[in-house]
Amino acid sequence: MLILFLKAAILIPITLLPILNPLGIAPVFANLLGNVSRKTEKKIARQVAINCWFMLVGAIFIGSHVLSFFGISLPIVRVGGGLLVAVSGWKLLSNNSQDSAIPNQVAKTYDEDLPDEEIKARSFYPLSFPLTVGPGTIAASITLGANTPTRLLDWVISVGSAAFGAALTALAIFLCYNYAQKLVNLMGRLGTMVVLRLSAFILLCIGIQIFWSGAAALLAEAGISGVAP
Repeated sequence: MLILFLKAAILIPITLLPILNPLGIAPVFANLLGNVSRKTEKKIARQVAINCWFMLVGAIFIGSHVLSFFGISLPIVRVGGGLLVAVSGWKLLSNNSQDSAIPNQVAKTYDEDLPDEEIKARSFYPLSFPLTVGPGTIAASITLGANTPTRLLDWVISVGSAAFGAALTALAIFLCYNYAQKLVNLMGRLGTMVVLRLSAFILLCIGIQIFWSGAAALLAEAGISGVAP
């Protein structure tokens, strides 16, 4: 039983972390965070990890039920979410004001601590969603939770393993984001600009890919030949 628990728990981070890619998103996180103190950066990174844990667990256990209640299919989620991710990537890619802000961001940070309410507000949009947990992650999480067992003991094991696996995933997010500013300082101005632009472009491409996978599935459901999801 313990082996089954650990296998199920490890399956979640192995499946989701390549989609989440917190290490690659860390420079984007640092740029969106702006010039804040080390204490505030740690608080926001922790809050983002907590937000992501709740979203992952919610998607695993109730995501399919919510979609079914509203009559929304996974391809629709991919289309809408892909557009949202693509728009976020395009904004980051086309915002030239970031380049002039990078030297100051690398050189110094503000010492003032943000209030807790401001930290919670900043941590969700766009840092937690859609930057970290996007539609691709949500769709994968819903798929992982699609076959939840009905027997009580199996259900308890499933809940525990999913919560533990999501916690491991959230821990990886926290570690990457907690040291995002140090990573930016280590790379310097040029390295940060290059990584930021590349990450924004990859984010744009991911959004388009998610959108297309959803659109292709909808077209295939409509019976249009030659289109595969």
